Amino acid sequence: MPHRKAKKHFLGQDGHQRMNCAQSVLTVLEEIDPVLFERARRYAGGMAPGGDCGAYHVAKAMLENCCPQKLSELDALFNDLAGSTTCHDIRKIGKLSCVGCVEKAAEFLHNSKLGQP
Repeated sequence: MPHRKAKKHFLGQDGHQRMNCAQSVLTVLEEIDPVLFERARRYAGGMAPGGDCGAYHVAKAMLENCCPQKLSELDALFNDLAGSTTCHDIRKIGKLSCVGCVEKAAEFLHNSKLGQP
């Protein structure tokens, strides 16, 4: 499952390269744009534009390019499971951990047909 791969990258488990939340979510894509991957390095810890969760922000950016009709679903998912879409609020509320955000964002991208078959 792609969300497990993203989780392993986020945690640096089982020989997977350790990545931040935003970069980990990108691992569900068949091809990763190196420029986007490098840009995602700056999106951890609430540093994504607008203070977004990095995992959420990358998923949102991918959907904007191909499936904008799915954006409201992603927003609803994060607001329901995490209580917010911003890193600071998600951590403060404590409903969903960072690794949970990575898993949910990666799973959502995969289920939106952006991830690997």
